[in-house]
Amino acid sequence: MTAGNYLQPWIVSLVLAASVSVAIGGCAAVPRRYIWIADTNITLTTLSSDPQSYVGKVVLLGGAITEEEEENDQYLLLHLKNRPLDQDYRPHRPADLGSPEAGFYWVMVPKQQLPSHYRNWGRVTLVGRVTGEQRLHKEPVLLLLYMRGWEASGNHGVWENIDPNYVPSVPIAVH
Repeated sequence: MTAGNYLQPWIVSLVLAASVSVAIGGCAAVPRRYIWIADTNITLTTLSSDPQSYVGKVVLLGGAITEEEEENDQYLLLHLKNRPLDQDYRPHRPADLGSPEAGFYWVMVPKQQLPSHYRNWGRVTLVGRVTGEQRLHKEPVLLLLYMRGWEASGNHGVWENIDPNYVPSVPIAVH
């Protein structure tokens, strides 16, 4: 056997290991940098009851886009029906459809970053910064940091606010 024959299985193993690592990391619903900075104890119920207490905080919510409105030339407002997140940050219907967790909220998104297929997303996992504003029936308004769309077809999409004024810094070390 030549040296080339010994390297082939090694190279195949390395490529396979790298592919599995990328697949596992790519399947995460929310990048770790957002999980580190988000207050995962904030629910739609707590946020709706007193949004001023949470201004500037980063939250994780799930939802289904129900409508959209133009805010101005720069932003679009998406109206979302809340879908609480499971332990893997995937949105699901609330257990009690009459509870406050089955309510609505809004998210402001920059128009220049709209992905063409976001209307196909049946559900979304959202990371947003609380603005303290409310619309309609005291529904909280968030500023988009990150959104992962879940399609029934199995296709998924990602939408991230890359405006440097709103991208949170990642902590250097987690204590």
